[in-house]
Amino acid sequence: MASAAKTGRVVVAEEHSVYGGLGSAVAEVLARTNPTPVEFVGMRDQFGKSGEFEELLDYFNLGSRAIVEAVKKVMAR
Repeated sequence: MASAAKTGRVVVAEEHSVYGGLGSAVAEVLARTNPTPVEFVGMRDQFGKSGEFEELLDYFNLGSRAIVEAVKKVMAR
């Protein structure tokens, strides 16, 4: 909450579906207390896959590049 108030922006990154996940809970709290632009980094509506951790982060667009892009997007709002 302090960070959202200070920056006026939030990026939620999670190794989970963006639908009904941590980001949804964060957005719900922010909507009630401090409406703030939010971007979500997480799995979209797709099936899981087996592999090495770092490879899977890139495959599902959960790595650092995706987080940086989400930050750029939310900062432009």
